[in-house]
Amino acid sequence: MELNDIRSRWNEVLDALLEIDRITWLAFFDARLASFDGKTLTLDFSDARKLAGGHEYSESRKRQFGVLEETILRVLEIEIVIAEQ
Repeated sequence: MELNDIRSRWNEVLDALLEIDRITWLAFFDARLASFDGKTLTLDFSDARKLAGGHEYSESRKRQFGVLEETILRVLEIEIVIAEQ
C-alpha cells in the first residue's frame, strides 16, 4: 500500500476511529499524512499547531497511537507504526 492509497481511505479510518473513541478521533482528525515508508506512517500536525492557541496535544496523541494503529489494521488491513513529524 502506498501513501496515496492510505490518503484515499483516510476518512474510512477516521469514521471507524470515531465509532471506537471520540477523544482519539479528536486527537487525529486534523492530521496530515506526511509520509509512509511501507511500515511507518508519519503524521504532520503543523497546521493544527498554528490554530491551537497555546495548546499542545502531542503528548496526549502519543498515548493514543495504539488505538489508531489498531483501527488502521482493521480498516486497511495493514500493520503500521505511527510517528509524528
